Amino acid sequence: MEAPKLKVVTLKAIEATPSTFKEFGQVVEASRDGQEFGPHDAQLDLSQGTPRFYIIKLEKCPLKFSSITHHAIVTQCLGSIGGHVWYLGVAKSSVVDSNEIKDDTGKKIVQSRSGHSYVPPAIEDVQVFKISGSKFLKLNRGTWHAGPLFKAAAMDFYNLELSNTNVSFSHSPFLGHWRVACILVHLQCSL
Repeated sequence: MEAPKLKVVTLKAIEATPSTFKEFGQVVEASRDGQEFGPHDAQLDLSQGTPRFYIIKLEKCPLKFSSITHHAIVTQCLGSIGGHVWYLGVAKSSVVDSNEIKDDTGKKIVQSRSGHSYVPPAIEDVQVFKISGSKFLKLNRGTWHAGPLFKAAAMDFYNLELSNTNVSFSHSPFLGHWRVACILVHLQCSL
């Protein structure tokens, strides 16, 4: 049997701002010391486990991806240390409430190994954002994401999620993976 051909899709990155990113989460920027909590702050849901705040060192994360993931029951925050430019591919959450599962839309509903159900996002639903400066992204529960991606050889990021978010999903109810079959996304970074 012949291997399927690789389909290459090129997406143009747009700058992540509070208005351009609002369907996927929040862009959180610096606020003055002493400012009270409000809608400009990350609206977190870490209630399903132990929060983990840590620094990750990533190497060789070029501006392309062929898989995308989501965390069905937790928000996640990511930001580059030093405010360096990075990119993130995202698609809206497609987690399906177990009480509302009916496949009359023609969309494929998948049950993850961790037990939740979702509709895999179409490649047409994926957008790519450029993140620059001192800000971080808060991803809504279930937001699909690929990255962080960057041009440098290596970068450090701070990450806030649950302590078991990235445990192999065969052992964790928190992680659902989906591989885009035979699609390689290249980023067009002309901002």
